[in-house]
Amino acid sequence: MSLQNSSIKVTEFIIDGFVTTKNPLLVGVVILIVYIVAVLVDIVNILVIMYKKKLHKPMYLLICNLAAVDLLYSSSVSPTIVGILVAGVKTISYVPCLLQMFAFHLGQVMEMFALSVMAFDRLIAVSCPFQYHSYLTNARIIVLTYILWIVACAFVAFVPATVIPLPLCYSVLKYNFCSYAAVIRTTCVDPNYYFNLIASIAFFLSFSTFGFICLSYVGIIYFVKLSSNNEKKKIGSTCLSHLIVVTCYYLPLFIITILTRFGVVLTLEVRNGLNIGTIFITSLVNPFVYCLRTREIKNEIINMFKKLRHHIRF
Repeated sequence: MSLQNSSIKVTEFIIDGFVTTKNPLLVGVVILIVYIVAVLVDIVNILVIMYKKKLHKPMYLLICNLAAVDLLYSSSVSPTIVGILVAGVKTISYVPCLLQMFAFHLGQVMEMFALSVMAFDRLIAVSCPFQYHSYLTNARIIVLTYILWIVACAFVAFVPATVIPLPLCYSVLKYNFCSYAAVIRTTCVDPNYYFNLIASIAFFLSFSTFGFICLSYVGIIYFVKLSSNNEKKKIGSTCLSHLIVVTCYYLPLFIITILTRFGVVLTLEVRNGLNIGTIFITSLVNPFVYCLRTREIKNEIINMFKKLRHHIRF
């Protein structure tokens, strides 16, 4: 009997990726705390930029977009992971699983796009400082951001489009949440074709965006050499924040992509750990980096808390 003929009707999946986790309650509480802190800081970033008119500038709009992406990225899987580890809820219905899969991969793609356009913004700011505000207006940044979200949705639409028609033979996910790889392994078909297909798309997106970021920094380094010492310090300070978030996102991503392409077999626990690390490290580091290293945002947040404390006293 073929696997297609032995397909079953699956209304919910059992997530079995944490069976080897020691002290799941402790791990779940830590992840919950990290998630809450990341969400709060992202929301503060967004609110400060939205309500302070003097921050209505291209760079801050891009930071606001990155915060929105991080909210999507972390929120797509965190409730499921925390529910499994803390509350012991190991099941997820079929449709919510597909929605989670789409949201998770959309967050992945948008993270790459957001970091790429931020690198381009820094390049224009360094190479054309006097024409910067005529080249990158608020309206153009908003339109560009909408276009990136539409393009990202078009790329990620491939994920449910290939999964939904496939017959299912298993109801247990060996991963920590509903990702493309997790759901494909529950189908009755040979997963290698689909893994190679999604790996090709992931490889193209990750290396093209990372290559674009690298080229942008080649241009930035060239123009930095022509700048004065004071300008070099200012440029270095603004670019360092971006380099930190780029490293936090792409490093674990390349470990998974490059090592597996060169035949290194990662255990399920290692792969799950890298996936979770990519999500939570990125979502936690990004808002704090831009809060602490961007003087205007930091000052506005400090002033906001001073006013709040003053109102509480009186």
